[in-house]
Amino acid sequence: MSTTQAKTSTWAIDSAHSAGEFSVRHMMISTVRGHFRITEGQIVINDENHTASSVTATIDPKSLNTREEKRDAHLQSGDFFEAEKYPAITFQSTRVEKVSDTDWKVFGNLTFHGVTKEVALEVEEGGEIKDPYGKQRRGFTAETTINRSDWGVTYNAALEAGGVMVSDKVKITLDISAVRQD
Repeated sequence: MSTTQAKTSTWAIDSAHSAGEFSVRHMMISTVRGHFRITEGQIVINDENHTASSVTATIDPKSLNTREEKRDAHLQSGDFFEAEKYPAITFQSTRVEKVSDTDWKVFGNLTFHGVTKEVALEVEEGGEIKDPYGKQRRGFTAETTINRSDWGVTYNAALEAGGVMVSDKVKITLDISAVRQD
């Protein structure tokens, strides 16, 4: 960020150019990936006091897409996301730490399936540019791994050969494009 810009900047997450992905082990031998839409969010960056920075984001569980309609319907059901009952997955940061020029650790409350738990996101900043429309953009990739059972999502089936149908461990990756608002 140039020295002529204010110490604090506000960035709106561009939902058209941002997305989330999850991956989970299936039947103990392969990985299934799904995508979901980040519907809104805001990033506030304070370059002089990084702990004063913050992040909020909302994900639409009904936007879930694993490229298999029956699986998507099952994931949106009461066995997993309960998308009708819980129409939003939210993240609200509680603490931000700058690790290096491009790396951050963002701690915050992840709420889904009616449960709120703290998670830590490993965030890599992709850079900042001016787009063809004259707006400043910043890119970020954030990753974390959660245990879905911590949020009360426990559906599973035992496999005859041992193990379970769906791993408890879920990797989440968020690719964010944000547009400066101030």
